[in-house]
Amino acid sequence: METNTQSEHVHLLIIGSGPAGYTAAIYAARANLKPVLYQGIQPGGQLTITTEVENYPGYPEGIQGPEMMVDFEKQATRMGADIRFGMATKVDLSKQPFTVTIDEEKVITADALIIATGASAKWLGLPSEQRLNGSGVSACAVCDGFFFRGKEVAIVGAGDTAAEEALYLSKLCSNVHMIVRKHEMRASKVMQDRVLKASNIMVYWNSETDEVIGDKKVEAVRLVNNQTNVKTEIPVSAFFVAIGHQPNSGIFAGQLDLDEQGYIKTVPGTSKTNIEGVFACGDVQDKIYRQAVTAAGSGCMAALDAERYLSAKEHH
Repeated sequence: METNTQSEHVHLLIIGSGPAGYTAAIYAARANLKPVLYQGIQPGGQLTITTEVENYPGYPEGIQGPEMMVDFEKQATRMGADIRFGMATKVDLSKQPFTVTIDEEKVITADALIIATGASAKWLGLPSEQRLNGSGVSACAVCDGFFFRGKEVAIVGAGDTAAEEALYLSKLCSNVHMIVRKHEMRASKVMQDRVLKASNIMVYWNSETDEVIGDKKVEAVRLVNNQTNVKTEIPVSAFFVAIGHQPNSGIFAGQLDLDEQGYIKTVPGTSKTNIEGVFACGDVQDKIYRQAVTAAGSGCMAALDAERYLSAKEHH
């Protein structure tokens, strides 16, 4: 039994276990970098709260999100990656090798680090929203809008993402009920104009979600006008939450360059951060696409970048 204070040195450490982390592990293991991957607070990442995934190439019948992440993990393990349960709670990137503390007790030093800690969707915080998550409640219109073709849906949010997702849904669904908290949107003027011009998007101003209604699946949403206190119930089959994402980058603040929303900045076209030997991939550095397939692609880039970095270091 190892003692808690014992430290361990690894060649390449990967933190995070969504499509980005696991893909990085597959490539790194095949390159004989003996990667150690810590899965983090939500092994499998955001896909574990997604039910059906139909837009990932190679699964003609579609696949359940959690099942797909089990496949990714099995493949990484088969290639020789050392997959472990645990969460990075502290990092010191000021000197080589980098130091990462796992679960506030175990210390790992690493020659190179791949960060794949992802992002978490922001929720309204209603119990009904969590209860029906995956049964009509979703934080990704691009992922799940397809399942509600021809149906009435609601979306909450007022930024560019919400406007974009409302427009995306308006092409698939019969009607889109858009719930906006204030009397105006935060979205750019051009996005607002498009939303207001769409004949099947109804915007409810000064409105908040009181409750998502439904027993086994979403059946309606109840709104409350925050000026008049009048409540309205709208029958819908789905409820999309588009109030933003929070990148899981808190422990890197002050060490890595982050943008104003907290996403890790990478050198365009690479996974390189401002610290040599530290690479970032997946949703922790991507606020534009946020898809499983783009996360996996960036995980591959991170492993290749790390491999080149480590190999150059050895030859010095």
